[in-house]
Amino acid sequence: MNLTIAPHSAHPLTVSRLGYGTMRLTGPGIWGEPADRPQALEILKTAVAQGVNFIDTADYYGEDITNRLIVEALHPYSKDLVICTKVGATRRPDKSWVPFNTPANLRTSIENNLRTLKQEQVQLVHLRLMGPGPVPLAEQLGAMFELQKEGKIQHVGLSNVSREELETGLAMGEIATVENMYGYAQRTTLRDAHGETRGGEEVLALCEQHGIPLVPFFSLVHGLPNAGDKLVTLAKQRGVSEAQLNIAWLLHKSPLLLPIPGTSSLVHLQENLQAASIQLSTDDMAYLG
Repeated sequence: MNLTIAPHSAHPLTVSRLGYGTMRLTGPGIWGEPADRPQALEILKTAVAQGVNFIDTADYYGEDITNRLIVEALHPYSKDLVICTKVGATRRPDKSWVPFNTPANLRTSIENNLRTLKQEQVQLVHLRLMGPGPVPLAEQLGAMFELQKEGKIQHVGLSNVSREELETGLAMGEIATVENMYGYAQRTTLRDAHGETRGGEEVLALCEQHGIPLVPFFSLVHGLPNAGDKLVTLAKQRGVSEAQLNIAWLLHKSPLLLPIPGTSSLVHLQENLQAASIQLSTDDMAYLG
């Protein structure tokens, strides 16, 4: 199952529809070196060896930990490998997540990603919105398109966006992809003490209207604890795990969904990859709802 990103651009990207998110490769609190560095490197190598060619990262994972692991495991990169990174945030020594989204900040982040990933151009960059703040979306996205014109970014995407913010982005230029939280049990925006984590359900129809792939994050973190009896029942009937069925549900929900389940376990990686072979009928999808 393949998916084309930015099919009408001069440089479309073709990827397998099951990617890998690197966030879980870091230490506790998405900070520092992994507890098992050899296994982290083996996970990246195994994922690519088994057909994954979409790797999601960010220079603020660690900090810079996942980018460095990617280079150590996979550089020089195969021609079909797409590395997608994110900008718009940074980390403080207390491990808090804060906006880093002025035009100067964004340029710094892109330069850092280019350096740590050992690339001359980042193929796909998501501008991660960090909620209301002093820097308007138009100013942030304008800086991204300027970096694209300079050749530092090939394709621009948006992350953690509302429908209205995506509409603003589309009015400004080509948005290649959207990365929002989306899983079987948590489909819409989640509001907690840390702010809003925008849901995929609220932008999926607009993405489909414009042919924009939607990359779901946190599909397993929030998609399993409150999944309900139906996911459990069908998983038992099929002899698969609930995590695997969650991934299969995403793959069947829309041909434009590109799940990136992350894990720090080689065993769980293999299980996640096997989910791509699970076939769900129309009746199965109707039953799951």
